[in-house]
Amino acid sequence: MTSTRRDFLFQSGGGLGGIALASLLHGAPPPAASAKSVIQIFLSGAASQCDTFDYKPLLISKAGEKWDPGEKVELFQSNPGVVMPSPWKWRRHGACGKWISDMVPEIGTCADDMAFVHSLISKSNIHGPATFLQTTGFILPGFPSAGAWISYALGSMNKNLPDFVVLPDPRGVPPNGPANWGAGFLPASHQGTSIRAGTPEPIQDLNPPKGSFITPESDRDGLALLEKLNRSHRQGREGDSRLDARIASYEMAARLQLSAPEVLDLTGESETTRKLYGIDDERTADMGRRCLIARRLVERGVRFVQLWSGADNGFPRRNWDSHENLAKDHGELGFSLDRPVAALLRDLKSRGLLSSTIVHWATEFGRMPCSQGSKGRDHNPFGFTTWLAGGGIRGGTSYGATDEWSYKAVEKPAYGYDIHATMLHLLGIDHARLTYRNNGIDRRLTDVHGNVIREILA
Repeated sequence: MTSTRRDFLFQSGGGLGGIALASLLHGAPPPAASAKSVIQIFLSGAASQCDTFDYKPLLISKAGEKWDPGEKVELFQSNPGVVMPSPWKWRRHGACGKWISDMVPEIGTCADDMAFVHSLISKSNIHGPATFLQTTGFILPGFPSAGAWISYALGSMNKNLPDFVVLPDPRGVPPNGPANWGAGFLPASHQGTSIRAGTPEPIQDLNPPKGSFITPESDRDGLALLEKLNRSHRQGREGDSRLDARIASYEMAARLQLSAPEVLDLTGESETTRKLYGIDDERTADMGRRCLIARRLVERGVRFVQLWSGADNGFPRRNWDSHENLAKDHGELGFSLDRPVAALLRDLKSRGLLSSTIVHWATEFGRMPCSQGSKGRDHNPFGFTTWLAGGGIRGGTSYGATDEWSYKAVEKPAYGYDIHATMLHLLGIDHARLTYRNNGIDRRLTDVHGNVIREILA
């Protein structure tokens, strides 16, 4: 049987990821990679910067006074409320002396490993477009997610596991749903594989239904026949990424039947580790389980793990969109992830994995320094905080700043493009040269923007 060009490329090492990486090697060499994997923790609904990492004493001294930023403010309510201090106290943490609120005290103990970017700006104050901007680099649908780009560029470190794994919040999917981890116009095989940790069927349709007449032997024989038919069908249809992705998905499914149960089985973890992640407490058990699985995934060579805290809007609140009662909603969600995220950072570090793993705390925008109603906060796309740790990040640092109210970025404004550019740089990729031609345009994750934030690099 004759081989197509695509067959040859896959057989000669690296597949499309290898082709992408090879294209980056033309001309000037790419940056040296300090990281191999990324774990992105996405707080859906917009976590408040002025209740977590952006300490502003003025919100305390002016509490209850009329808030007047000196300009018209776009809000869902008609007028700004009064100055609203955080319900939590603030303390200095680490040798760097970073101010962090008591909402996340365990994460605070890791401050010396974290770099805080306080001047992030979004181009939208609507959840869907703003979430897309952070996950794909565009406010419109149809573009590949960061995880898909990284899978495409770097390829696999473990053929028995997907390059890109998503661990959604069990309460539901975030705004935009699976499009947040889609492949867009990249080959479909680079989209994220969703794993619903802690459920009876973590990966849907992976195994034959219970009670069926399918045996392990007949399942293998059926998959072998299907592979033969698929490859025969592919001859003469070069370039159909959907067909390639379908074939690859069947092949991966066969391997996952063996590899997935092992990576998701936490019974082999010590009691000390399970307690570290909070799996012994029902309030932290879910997030703790997913953070521990994230560690196990990167430990086994998965390139990009996206871990969601919060789902789409619903009542009572299932995410960080705390318009009504910030102390209650942020308090519950903050408690649920504080111990697990801190455990993830400590565990990665103790195993020597933090040096090669970027951990990224992300959200779509921030929240206002004034009250909405009496207890909530409105959307704030003008200045909010993200942080990164590991993988070549210089811990104990802060970059940029908002004004005295934690309202607008006034020092070294940054966008999600800059975070993506920095992340790719740490992975050994020049963000301006990682491109894919679509509809006559050389598209990239950072669009026509993006600067590496070198001040936070080790």
